[in-house]
Amino acid sequence: MEQILANGLYLGAQYALIALGLTLIFSLMNVLNFAHGQMYVFGGFVTYTVVAQFGLPFVVGLLLSGAILAVIGALIEKFLFRPVIRKSKREESTMLLAAGVAFFLDAVILLAFGEKQRGIPKIVDGVMNLNFRLIMPYDRIMVAVLAVAAIIGFILYMQYSKPGRAMRALAQDRVAAQLMGVDVDRYSMLGFAFGAMLAGVVGGLLVAITGVNLGMGGPTSIKAFMMIMIGGAGVISGAIAGGFILGMMESVGLSVLAAYGNITYLVIFASLLIFLAIRPQGLMGKPWG
Repeated sequence: MEQILANGLYLGAQYALIALGLTLIFSLMNVLNFAHGQMYVFGGFVTYTVVAQFGLPFVVGLLLSGAILAVIGALIEKFLFRPVIRKSKREESTMLLAAGVAFFLDAVILLAFGEKQRGIPKIVDGVMNLNFRLIMPYDRIMVAVLAVAAIIGFILYMQYSKPGRAMRALAQDRVAAQLMGVDVDRYSMLGFAFGAMLAGVVGGLLVAITGVNLGMGGPTSIKAFMMIMIGGAGVISGAIAGGFILGMMESVGLSVLAAYGNITYLVIFASLLIFLAIRPQGLMGKPWG
């Protein structure tokens, strides 16, 4: 049981960090960023390139992943989503644009990094073994600690900084925030950049654990959408809760259902469908409409 809980918390920390970026973009712009998984993969490849090919420290690769993805996110918001949102009155336009961005990033990743699995050596060697009841590699512990620290830093930034308060006001009521002097364009771009940066940081963290490959973008986006559906779309606390719930469900499923074959996500999806039929707005979201 201790091992299952530890694995669930480890998965939940990284999943929550992925979901935070997606829910931030949705709450600010009402945009479902289907390219979020591709941004995660791109960040992983950046860290791999910096560490494995240029021989620089892992921390440098992680910082560069966040910075590069933040710039990419800002450019995507300014030159793609902002004009479409202004000119189109149909929400389907942004959904199609997001899908197009996902395909474009897939093509860029394929051309720049190839389709093979890439990874870097372990950041920290060794395994924590508590009387054979809990076994956890030190590198996974470090990744979980860094993910939790990033989540706490994100919450504090959104709560106490001027840009964070502006983005929260924008998420609550876009028109009222604009009337109160909030620069909508500036903070929408900042929020999109921040969300993309979080995806890049998670990709950089996990390249030393699971590695990255071209095909991981789509499944990662699906998991991110599952998390915000569980917690409530556009709710930061809901994204965190959804991440930890999905991580725990996956840990329990992989342990308990292993004897029945690869049906863990079949059970998770079935449970999610039942949950959404009962509470479509998620745990912490408000009813739609």
